Amino acid sequence: MTQQPLDLFWFLPTSGDGSYLGTEKGHRPADIGYLREIAQAADRLGFGGVLLPTGTNCLDGWMVGSALAPHTERLKFLLALRPGFTTPGLAARQSAALDRISNGRLLLNIVTGGQPKELAGDGLLLGHDERYALTDEFLHIWRRLLTDGKVDFTGRHLTAREAKLGFFDSVQKPYPPLWFGGSSPAGVEVAADHVDTYLTWGEPPALVKQKLDTVRARAAARGRALSYGLRVHLIVRETDAEAWDAANRLISHLSDETIALAQKRLREDTDSVGQLRQLDLHGGRRDKLEISPNLWAGVGLVRHGVGTALVGRPETVAERLREYQSLGVQTIIASGYPHLEEAYRVAELLFPVLGIGQRAFEPGRDFRAAPSRIAAE
Repeated sequence: MTQQPLDLFWFLPTSGDGSYLGTEKGHRPADIGYLREIAQAADRLGFGGVLLPTGTNCLDGWMVGSALAPHTERLKFLLALRPGFTTPGLAARQSAALDRISNGRLLLNIVTGGQPKELAGDGLLLGHDERYALTDEFLHIWRRLLTDGKVDFTGRHLTAREAKLGFFDSVQKPYPPLWFGGSSPAGVEVAADHVDTYLTWGEPPALVKQKLDTVRARAAARGRALSYGLRVHLIVRETDAEAWDAANRLISHLSDETIALAQKRLREDTDSVGQLRQLDLHGGRRDKLEISPNLWAGVGLVRHGVGTALVGRPETVAERLREYQSLGVQTIIASGYPHLEEAYRVAELLFPVLGIGQRAFEPGRDFRAAPSRIAAE
């Protein structure tokens, strides 16, 4: 049976960008003009959406998403919703408002958080499993408000007494779709109960299969079926050799000392099962970075979050992506350094092989036209 084309999302680097990892050489600050360029490029190239990260080193995703939505036409914005950082009622009103402002282009990435020190700075002092218990209560209230317009709830961490949403219902019914990634048993239970799309970071396919099988079984036990997505970097070039050269160039300014310090910090700062799984893939060793055919863990030497990239020519990378698709993955959330140039490179080289349309390269298309004219085409 022929596989359907994958949905391919891109990434907005709201903490900064550049051509190299772990160095200020060639660094690009996350100013709104640059982020707008990336978002507009992703929009017209045919990416389905963009992920905005969250953390103390990032521009606030909700502010950036609100600023960029009017400058794009079709692009969806996957924004972090942080249980424990705001009340479910306020989050429901904000979600409905931004979904309206963007004309139904809001997606929500539920981020419980895996860095206790950073969380403590924002006043969230709960342990790992208790944070997921809080997330469960938060989503129960949030979903009921957007579905029914009201809720009464008393939990261990959260209470909502005769809460009402009023007329601020969302465009997407019953609410903007919920995305979530959590590798721990507590995280899997939250996914099975509440979310629409479960996300995993790029790992060898055998490990991804084990994880997705677990999540699928837990959701099925509740009578639910989820969609699945993969978060990974892409390094695509015309030949495999050129792609591997580009991967090695990305970490060419990293010293062994820089890597060792980064690995120590990344382990000390997290209690995230998913993050620890990423770190264990390579153990900080330069000679152990190809952890599966064409799956390279060099990004994770100094970067938290997803640390893996698929490396190769378009046909090679497409083959690897289809391996994940055969496991049930339908959406790929990709990124590449620097994100503006790599958005074009991925669209030019990889989209045709994957069967994804490229709006920017349609014959006769004139992108000097005003937005109103483009929208009417």
